[in-house]
Amino acid sequence: MEIVTENNQTVRKDAGRLADFIMFTQRSFLLNLSKELNKGNVSYAQFFLLGYLAKEDYLTMTHISQKMGHSTAAATGLVDRLEKLGYVQRLHASDDRRKVMVQITRKGIDLVDKMREDIIDNLVEVMAEMDNGITSAVMDASNKISE
Repeated sequence: MEIVTENNQTVRKDAGRLADFIMFTQRSFLLNLSKELNKGNVSYAQFFLLGYLAKEDYLTMTHISQKMGHSTAAATGLVDRLEKLGYVQRLHASDDRRKVMVQITRKGIDLVDKMREDIIDNLVEVMAEMDNGITSAVMDASNKISE
């Protein structure tokens, strides 16, 4: 019984270190993200939507509202603003003109790619200062979370 308790304490201590790492990096990344997004007049929610769209050929308004956890009306507002800025375009399904599909434009892809590269640069800087054990633990945790 004592071994289990020691193991739980070790896991909890490691989880605490990982939580500290996540909080530190999140703060750092959000500050950098905020500076860049302000240049393009894009909100966090709009950027997260661009991130979803960058991985898909298109998303319908219903899928966007589900992924973003917003009402369809709120999702429409996000798309309207991004469309005005040239980051997305609306298309209509050939089989049903009522079905609106939203697709990221080259300008939107460029913004997502730039922000991703900035995050990679930031991570390289942070991870270069970490020992291999912590880096490995972070990657293992990331893989588990992604599953």
